[in-house]
Amino acid sequence: MKRGALWDRIADFLDTLLLEKNFSQNTIDAYRRDLSRFVEFLEAKGVGSWSELNRELLTGFAQQLAGQGLAASSRCRIISAVRSFLKYLAQQEGWNDNPAEFLESPKAGRSLPRYLTQEQVAALLEQPDTSSPLGLRDRAIMELLYAAGLRVSELVSLELNQIDLDQNMVRIKGKGQKERIVPFGEVSKMWILKYLNHARPKLAGRGHSAALFLSRNGKPLTRQMVWRMINAYAAKAGLSNVHPHLIRHSFATHLLEGGADLRSVQTMLGHASISTTEIYTHLQTAYLVEEHRRHHPRAKKRLKKSEAQAKFNFSTTLEREK
Repeated sequence: MKRGALWDRIADFLDTLLLEKNFSQNTIDAYRRDLSRFVEFLEAKGVGSWSELNRELLTGFAQQLAGQGLAASSRCRIISAVRSFLKYLAQQEGWNDNPAEFLESPKAGRSLPRYLTQEQVAALLEQPDTSSPLGLRDRAIMELLYAAGLRVSELVSLELNQIDLDQNMVRIKGKGQKERIVPFGEVSKMWILKYLNHARPKLAGRGHSAALFLSRNGKPLTRQMVWRMINAYAAKAGLSNVHPHLIRHSFATHLLEGGADLRSVQTMLGHASISTTEIYTHLQTAYLVEEHRRHHPRAKKRLKKSEAQAKFNFSTTLEREK
């Protein structure tokens, strides 16, 4: 089967996600990458048409993914994309049986997100040289990322009319084009004002971009530019593997450590489900356990042999009574 014939239906599916489901371009791109793996697999197997798809082919595809050493979370994402596409295709073609219904996703353990301590965040924010326009811009960017917990895609798409410096609020267009209002503090406001007054006019030159944050050429920033910028400052601060989403994790974690309500954090992050936000409560619990271990006078107390034996006997008795 020619590649073009396969991709005709996938292109229709991606158009549906964009135009009818209102998915973001980033999500569409992720679907395209994942489905390209599926297409390449089918081509290698000499599949002649979509109607030739069967359970054996899908099982073989899942086994190939497992053999490539991909993380379970990555395999889950790819298989989810295939399932969604084949569900769409079954509806379009009028299939009675969708072979993807039998395709099982690998179980992916939910890992706790990394985050920076408050001291590490402070060290990171101090790195830009704010005597230069670019340094002033970078400081304002990182302050806003930390103050409002933005995704990097949300930050680079911000326009001037989305920020309210009187109310200290930013209007965000998040995933699925859903809007939310997020507050930010006085420190972030101060750096944004400095950027707007002293740096942005120099970066804009004679251009008329509506973007809040501009590149040295007066154009809107890309996600990759922000990633590289933050990574470079992190290296200067002695930190490794720091990216914009790590700052978002730190925003949520520090709010909860300070006593913020989980529902409020969910709203500020723009999570559709509270279960997505709950992962940060596990971080908070881990933090509390570590603090207790480090500071409680009896947390590190070694049990005497007789005490340890008594503890063992008690545990054994409990097990027998279950």
